[in-house]
Amino acid sequence: MTQRMKAAVFVEPNRIVLEDKPIPDVGPLDALVRITTTTICGTDVHILKGEYPVARGLTIGHEPVGVIEKLGSAVLGYAEGQRVIAGAITPSGHSAACLCGYHSQDGGAGSKYGFKPLGGWRFGNTIDGAQAEYVLVPDAMANLAPVPDGLSDEQVLMCPDIMSTGFSGAESGRIRIGDIVVVFAQGPIGLCATAGARLMGASKIIGVDSIPARMEIARKMGADHVVDFKNGNVVEEIMRLTDGRGVDVAIEALGRQETFEAALRVLRPGGTLSSLGVYSSDLKIPLDAFLAGLGDHTIVTTLCPGGKERMRRLMDVIASGRLDTRPLVTHRFKLDEIEAAYELFAHQRDGVLKVAITP
Repeated sequence: MTQRMKAAVFVEPNRIVLEDKPIPDVGPLDALVRITTTTICGTDVHILKGEYPVARGLTIGHEPVGVIEKLGSAVLGYAEGQRVIAGAITPSGHSAACLCGYHSQDGGAGSKYGFKPLGGWRFGNTIDGAQAEYVLVPDAMANLAPVPDGLSDEQVLMCPDIMSTGFSGAESGRIRIGDIVVVFAQGPIGLCATAGARLMGASKIIGVDSIPARMEIARKMGADHVVDFKNGNVVEEIMRLTDGRGVDVAIEALGRQETFEAALRVLRPGGTLSSLGVYSSDLKIPLDAFLAGLGDHTIVTTLCPGGKERMRRLMDVIASGRLDTRPLVTHRFKLDEIEAAYELFAHQRDGVLKVAITP
């Protein structure tokens, strides 16, 4: 008899439900991981709303923390029973994109759901994901990262996506020591971008949000100033805080036209707009903000890096005590309560930042 598990499945727009599915078979290069903790991402909400298309019947979720249940016959260097995480991005390591250094763009060749440019993101996108009792990790030797002794599930829960994405916004912006940086939106990714900017040496970090609790956490994560975008003209306030100079790097962490445009307007000449948001409609670039294309600006987009080395580095940051992401986990649910968790998270009720989900 086929063994079965509980999994959060995309049925149709506005419906993700808990269903029974077969526990996956393990191929030679795969690993079956028993999930001990996972979470819901803002991208999952885009999927829920039908703004990002995935196949019906797909298990959602891309932030797994768990224990190796079974290893493929060709997987070396790991042991069953070992605590591990895998990144939201699970590169094969041998595609053209990987060999060019862009692991997140691994390519969707061979996916049963067809090609997608951001093919390195497979969990909950092109293969079954982590909001389940078990997840099958492909190319396990490239993607499984052992959790250091002494670190809890919730300490490393942000590493697979949120922390990696936020840090990558700072890294792609090429922040230098002494830079002035603004981070638009202090949700989980924006908060990690704020922390990343601090770690990279920014001397003045400006966070933008309007929710008091998030503004307070932003200060703890490294923001020197926090601007309430509902209280006056945010562009004018940022220019005031920079003595009219503008910022070296503006990180957009929401995925909205108005934040993208504001990020562009506060750049100094030659500044960089580092875009992390997932956009659900066409963007427009205003002629004046873009200086007619003559401002020496850089606009860079980033999908979070994955793979086991990236995960190791992020967990080392946590283990070193340089960053504590546990305050981002504001709510906890059992997998049986996944539909209630989505309802809370999608409507951003009760001060939610991130939810921890445990089978």
